[in-house]
Amino acid sequence: MNQSLIRFKESYLLYTFKRDRIAITSFIILALLVLTGILAPIISPYNPFDPINIDIMNAEIPPVWLEEGSKDFFLGTDIQGRDLLSTMIYGLRLSLIIGCGAVLLQALLGIMFGLIAGYMGGKIDSLFMRLADIQLSFPYLMVAIFISAIFQVAFGIGRFEKLAVPLLVIIIGLAEWPVYARTVRASVMGEKNKEYVEAARVIGLSRKVIMVRHILPNTMTSVLVISTIQVANAIMSEAALSFLGLGMPVTKPSLGSLIRSGFEYIFSGSWWITFFPGFLLVLLVLVINLLGDWLRDVFNPKLYKG
Repeated sequence: MNQSLIRFKESYLLYTFKRDRIAITSFIILALLVLTGILAPIISPYNPFDPINIDIMNAEIPPVWLEEGSKDFFLGTDIQGRDLLSTMIYGLRLSLIIGCGAVLLQALLGIMFGLIAGYMGGKIDSLFMRLADIQLSFPYLMVAIFISAIFQVAFGIGRFEKLAVPLLVIIIGLAEWPVYARTVRASVMGEKNKEYVEAARVIGLSRKVIMVRHILPNTMTSVLVISTIQVANAIMSEAALSFLGLGMPVTKPSLGSLIRSGFEYIFSGSWWITFFPGFLLVLLVLVINLLGDWLRDVFNPKLYKG
């Protein structure tokens, strides 16, 4: 354990991180946002899922610094009378859960298909890659909308709302797995003819052991870089689907559903219902993308100019 800590302290990753102000700032903001989401039940002023805290008479109260604002609702309230700050904190939590869950599913499917296709080659490779090409020929959001619409028809809108979180994880995960598959396949094809793989074959190790224990670890650098970007994309996909009415329902607020619920009121004066969740969504996606760009440069020295 101590040796691992020493190696980390002396690593190029930490060296470049400590000298990149944008990466440090992005990491701090992201850590605070993730911590806020995790601790939502503790730090949130109100529980937006508790009917006791919802009063339609408190609907559309402006932020506290405006003339009609109330000190009980720092960022004001939404159209249902829920405290907007509390709803945003819980919405942030849901968006992070959906984003991370969808990326985990994408990674599992994409790594499995990419690993098998790259190592086996031949007809299996052609089959998996043609499936990936077909899916990539359509915009991922279109695929997500199509799958979401099918789920709503199959389960019904009421049932869909109850299962919205796991269904969105599946929908977004199924829409984006080819990104991982193609990247992992390219890495595997570059690794499978190297000496250490040949040595593993000579001593009689099975294909499964060679792929999982020897080749896969050497592809994880590219997977890590992709994952940071894909989390941001998954969160944006959830927001887009929710904004279109195919994602999280208003009763289970995510950042996307909050933006949607207040959008029609933005020109009537209740701008805060959409503005603050929108700002939080942009900030979250921005810091994740900035960290992803930094990781890409660090793991590709030809690109790094630090």
